[in-house]
Amino acid sequence: MMSLDSITLYLVATMVAALLGAMMVFFGRQENSPALKWWGTAYLLGAASVALWTAAGDKLGPHLYLALNAVGFVACGMVWNAARVFHGRRPNWPGLVLGAIAWVAAVMLLDPEASMLRMIVGAGIVSVYAALTASELWTERRKSVQRRWPALVMPVMHGCVLMLPIVIGSFLRPHDGGFSSSIWVTMFAVELILYAVGTVFVIFMLVSERTVTAHRTAASTDPLTGMLNRRGFSEACVRVIEREAKAGRPVTVMIFDIDHFKSINDRFGHPAGDEMLKLFSTVVVSNLRITDLSGRIGGEEFAALLPCSLEEGVLVAERVREAFETSGVVVDEGPVDTTVSIGVAGGPAGTELEVLLASADTALYQAKRGGRNRVEAAEELPLSLENWRRQTAARPGAPQVRPATA
Repeated sequence: MMSLDSITLYLVATMVAALLGAMMVFFGRQENSPALKWWGTAYLLGAASVALWTAAGDKLGPHLYLALNAVGFVACGMVWNAARVFHGRRPNWPGLVLGAIAWVAAVMLLDPEASMLRMIVGAGIVSVYAALTASELWTERRKSVQRRWPALVMPVMHGCVLMLPIVIGSFLRPHDGGFSSSIWVTMFAVELILYAVGTVFVIFMLVSERTVTAHRTAASTDPLTGMLNRRGFSEACVRVIEREAKAGRPVTVMIFDIDHFKSINDRFGHPAGDEMLKLFSTVVVSNLRITDLSGRIGGEEFAALLPCSLEEGVLVAERVREAFETSGVVVDEGPVDTTVSIGVAGGPAGTELEVLLASADTALYQAKRGGRNRVEAAEELPLSLENWRRQTAARPGAPQVRPATA
């Protein structure tokens, strides 16, 4: 039998794991998070398996003892599958039970006296699941290494502790006195507690990070078109302008305004107007490069920033105008004119976004006055935003561009 201290350590570890598992299941239901439910259920199964093995291992029959250990390996498989579900992948059902099947096969085929070899198989199975879990948690490589290292270290550490006695040749049997008094028993129990607590910390860190990212994305995205909203567009443009300024490259801004959009709403209703906005957003995105930025900055006003010269920007604007004009929208009442007026402005490296927007807005006003459905390029940048605002304030019916940070 194990010493009282060893039993106490393992019981404490199982109680901690059970408490953490129940907490994850609860929050998984509250937040409707399948991954948290998987993790919580895995903890509960693992805690029940270890608790029964610790409290009544010697009293269990061989078949029940085998089934109990198999449940523990299924719990390891569930932890791995929880990581898969967290990243939007489907559960790997064969992999979930493969470890348990391998363990049962090893017990059935190996000599009953080969307890050391069974220990190697068991520790190896758990270590493989730990490595798979670490691999799944590391899959979002767009995150920085500094923010992702705990997700990798925790399962790797768990696998290393399990394999350490095997690597150094200390093949200890769970029912001898040598194993009971060995430092590995205490080390395993302490590591189990640290692993349970540490893994939950990592899990909630990842869930919290994803939640914050989702809220940040929602705050910077236009819900109708899926494009950046004014705030998101402004923040992204500032970063691009700073990057291009360091390389000494020019940037170009264009403002799009759908022609006669109010009459479209009045004649065909707001649902038709919404469809028009979504159609135009699709046209813009499909005609820009992946490195270009675009967003909806007002009702029917859109904007784009391209890291290119003014001449290249005018060509892109003309391509967008032609694509939208030939999109061929038809409603019950008949075809709908789909035209857009576009103002384009370019500036040298480091030109502020608001200055570019102000100049593009002036060009847009000229396109509207010139008959709509056309592209106008700004001749020069405004000397200052204050002068531009005073000039545009005197223009009757001129479209107004608020500061992009509003």
